[in-house]
Amino acid sequence: MVRFKNRYIVLEIVPHSKSDKQLMLKNTALSYAVQQKVQQLYGDFGVAAIKDGFDAKYCNTQTKIALVRIRHGPHKLVLQAIPLINDVGGRFVKLNILYMGATMKHCFLFIRKHQEGKLEEIWSKLRTETERKEMETILTTMTPAMKDFK
Repeated sequence: MVRFKNRYIVLEIVPHSKSDKQLMLKNTALSYAVQQKVQQLYGDFGVAAIKDGFDAKYCNTQTKIALVRIRHGPHKLVLQAIPLINDVGGRFVKLNILYMGATMKHCFLFIRKHQEGKLEEIWSKLRTETERKEMETILTTMTPAMKDFK
């Protein structure tokens, strides 16, 4: 039996508007946006190449971090399409590729390290201890999918 290799891409979703309205991000909206951009760039060939094995595995609305799984090989098409995406779920955004790994475990370890760096950056701006505790719980709370990878 043949083993299929996957690649996992960690994305940061940066909204263009600085409004306080929280970005409501769903896995389906992200995967649809990526597929539409691949369709625009590579046509039916690109969509057929990425369709099998493509999935948005994790989206966090608080931290605006997402994780996408794609098969090895067509991942190059997705890597070239992601920076060109500017609309996810009807919101004007910019996608940054933070990390690409071969396993979910390494991606979640990267996400945790990235969040700890963000937490230290934000802590210097907060004045009270309660604000710091709230921010720490938001950034370090893991979803059930991530709890296995401590």
